[in-house]
Amino acid sequence: MEIGSRKVRVKVPGSTANLGPGFDTLGMALDLYAWIEMSEAAATKIHLIGDQMKGIPTDKSNLIYEVAQMVFEKAGVLIPELEISMYSDIPLTRGLGSSAAAIVGGLAAANALIGSPLSDDTLFQMATALEQHPDNVGASLYGGLVVAFWDGERAEHIRVEPDDRLEVLVAIPHFQLSTEKARHVLPREQSLANAVYNVGHSSVLVAALCTGRLDMIPRAMKDALHQPYRAPLVPGLSKILAEATEHGALGVALSGAGPTMLALVDRDSSRKAELEQFLQGTLRGEQIEATLLWLKPASSGVQVLTHFDERCTLFENIKGEVRG
Repeated sequence: MEIGSRKVRVKVPGSTANLGPGFDTLGMALDLYAWIEMSEAAATKIHLIGDQMKGIPTDKSNLIYEVAQMVFEKAGVLIPELEISMYSDIPLTRGLGSSAAAIVGGLAAANALIGSPLSDDTLFQMATALEQHPDNVGASLYGGLVVAFWDGERAEHIRVEPDDRLEVLVAIPHFQLSTEKARHVLPREQSLANAVYNVGHSSVLVAALCTGRLDMIPRAMKDALHQPYRAPLVPGLSKILAEATEHGALGVALSGAGPTMLALVDRDSSRKAELEQFLQGTLRGEQIEATLLWLKPASSGVQVLTHFDERCTLFENIKGEVRG
């Protein structure tokens, strides 16, 4: 293959994880996307497009470059120099799966570049080992709702098609919260009562999502393992967790490690404006500015795009897709 003779492009969804009681086990893809373009090059060049990319390395310490090299090594292929472009609508370190999307997108793009010798399951195992939990990466890879576990050696998952009545309202505070910081506040040991509480609530939440019992979500989407400890990191979170269902939410949770807060909503609800006002009012009462977005679960996971104009830049193609 001549250097630069082939270019691949992938589109990968962001995600929300935990969904309240499903700590490190429940992930759902959202229609918020990153696009990654990759080709072999004479010298490595990394192009980051858009405001969401600020602060990301543009040398070989870039995460996408690093995971691409892992794919090549596993496949027995040597491609030391790459040209990579990335554009993303997924805000960084806000609990919407930006790092998982980068990992999955980088793995998928590198795999496609060399003819896709690695299976989706192999990519899932690699992504889980990198992220250290399978919920976000599983959602970005497979799409839909992913129920998963990782025992430190192998990850397993079952994908569930999200109920088409579900919509998602996210409140994204204008500050970042690293996953490392959010994990640091969690106790190393939990009581048996908390463990039983979460096993029961998580099990009923999955059953409700699988059977369309939206009426059970408000009671099932509660947590004792992580949200109570993380609440001090996100002013207003405790009030939102306690009261959002009184303002039209089916259920509410901290998205991933936060600080984004997520509400599941029935698409036919007449109380959407009320819920928006409650979220914004609560956060403003804590002097926190936030962006509210209405999203939907994304049924498709990472996609290798086969039809795009290679004469256009990545951003030009994306603008055309968004307009379409």
